[in-house]
Amino acid sequence: MPIQILVPEVASKIAAGEVVERPSNVVKELLENSIDAGATEVRVEAREGGRRLLRVVDNGHGIPADEIPLAFERHATSKLNTVDDLNHIATFGFRGEALYSIAAVSQVTLTSRHYEQPFATSIRVEGGVAQAPTRAGAPIGTTVTVENLFYNVPARQKFLRTAATESGQIAAIIQHYALAYPERRFSFVNDGRLVFQSTGNGDLRDVLIMLYGRDNAQQMVSLTGVAASSAHSLDNLALDVDFRSDASTVSTSTTPSQTGAHVRGYVSLPSLTRANRSAIDIFVNRRYVEDRSLTHAVVQAYHTLLPVGRYPVAVVFVDIDPSQVDVNVHPQKTQVRFVEERRVFSAVQKAVRRTLINAAPIPDLGIDEDGRLARAAGETAELPSGWASRREAILSAGDQPHFDIVVPAPQPTGVLPSFATAATASANAPDASPVNKRTTTGVTSVPKLPPLRVVGQIGAMYIVAEGPEGLFLIDQHAAHERILYEQYMLQRANNQTGVARQHLLQPLTLHVGARLTGQVAAHLNALQHIGFEVEAFGGDTFLVRAVPSVLAGEDPLRTLEEIATTLSERRNLVGEEIEADLVKMVCKRAAIKAGQLLSDIEMQELVRQLELCQSPRTCPHGRPTMIQLSATELEKAFGRI
Repeated sequence: MPIQILVPEVASKIAAGEVVERPSNVVKELLENSIDAGATEVRVEAREGGRRLLRVVDNGHGIPADEIPLAFERHATSKLNTVDDLNHIATFGFRGEALYSIAAVSQVTLTSRHYEQPFATSIRVEGGVAQAPTRAGAPIGTTVTVENLFYNVPARQKFLRTAATESGQIAAIIQHYALAYPERRFSFVNDGRLVFQSTGNGDLRDVLIMLYGRDNAQQMVSLTGVAASSAHSLDNLALDVDFRSDASTVSTSTTPSQTGAHVRGYVSLPSLTRANRSAIDIFVNRRYVEDRSLTHAVVQAYHTLLPVGRYPVAVVFVDIDPSQVDVNVHPQKTQVRFVEERRVFSAVQKAVRRTLINAAPIPDLGIDEDGRLARAAGETAELPSGWASRREAILSAGDQPHFDIVVPAPQPTGVLPSFATAATASANAPDASPVNKRTTTGVTSVPKLPPLRVVGQIGAMYIVAEGPEGLFLIDQHAAHERILYEQYMLQRANNQTGVARQHLLQPLTLHVGARLTGQVAAHLNALQHIGFEVEAFGGDTFLVRAVPSVLAGEDPLRTLEEIATTLSERRNLVGEEIEADLVKMVCKRAAIKAGQLLSDIEMQELVRQLELCQSPRTCPHGRPTMIQLSATELEKAFGRI
């Protein structure tokens, strides 16, 4: 094929693909135009996840009538004039591609009235082709209506998610701007229902309460160490980090210098965590950015304060001189580059770390007067699981340890017995030794493991057992996961109405965030089948009225947060695959943990239950539940052969 110039129609669709990938990108660009226009109120409407309709209404200063047709031309902008302006961009828009790209793949109607004109002007653009503008009646401000997104690019429509997912992405975009501009009111109406509205009173705490709930917001502290529920104004939350000397130098200056930056916002105490980094929002000069480096700086500040696999909730603002940051990196303007990236990283990390140390000091370990392991007040960490900590764990446990590993499940025909039933039978019948076949509640099962005799526990993690073929080391957590998983799945296979559940005296409030709301709402039936009773409560909030009985003593909200995250990451799973994955997560959370000391009876019954499993050698995630050392290998190790 010879080299040729692309026709304008093809070139415009290619360019549009860089800016507009989904409805939320359209909302982002239009919101930024509204903010640049000085709007104090912005209303967003969506239908069918934005595929059918998107409308953004603002009360900004409007567009002069003679400039409205020009607004849809490529590279038409009022934000900069010369190349030097790129060195200190202080507005959201500057590329002049947003309206042009949106109009190229949709049907757009723009109505705007400039504050100096007595009438409004309306124009319609379909697939990049503009009609003649007409006069219209409208208040000061701009209304942009986008219909039938990607109607002329069918291939792009195939990659759009469900309406609920796309609506969640739109809501997340709006909430980012509500955080960045608490002094402006943002509203979101989805399919005729108001799902979000900020107060616009300038108090960031009110936005945090709306997004995360009051209980969670009270577990967030400002980067000056003041509780989120205090009466301090937003202006008092700034920390100015001067780059002219050490990055940790802190002053109370409120005007960023050419070599300095403000770090302000709110971060969660170690008691409030999430299963991934999605709750860490970073803003640079009030622009929401996706910056791995700064996100890592926040996570690093929690070093040793959070369990492995848990991440904080944070809203961090970096205010820096525009000449020290390049926002012209990507057409969607969500990525930035800093002139002194390492210093910005250090500023964020140290500001967050200093706040956490002041608000939640790191607990110290020591030895009390009786020579036992002592913990700081309020410390609830699990018992040490390492070999070096074994002696202290035993001393602190006192008398014969007992950890309840009972599985409170119903006992209809064909269901594996709970630990409570098995433990009682074993205690009353000490001569009940493993045999080739075992009968349980009317079901005869052939063990998949050789008969095992429990010897003891090692490292508070592994059960030592002896078998005819040698020595077995059993991972107590992985083994219990397998047992719980097969009990769950056997109940489902028997077409039972559901697993045993525990109803709560007071329902728990679960905030999943706008991005995950659609996923959770779409899988309420699946959650019902595995023992949860969850119902929508409006916006991104759900009420949890019952939890699986196996989660007694655990934090059900943390489990549901992990479930919501998994649903968003594994969009292609359907039906039984989703339910099986949910069951695996519940079993992982409910299973006994590494570091728990078990009594002899508990270890014996754990092994007996494992022997009854269909796949006893791996946990539901595929990790081995045990390793075996044959008698021959032991003899070789000791030099006997």
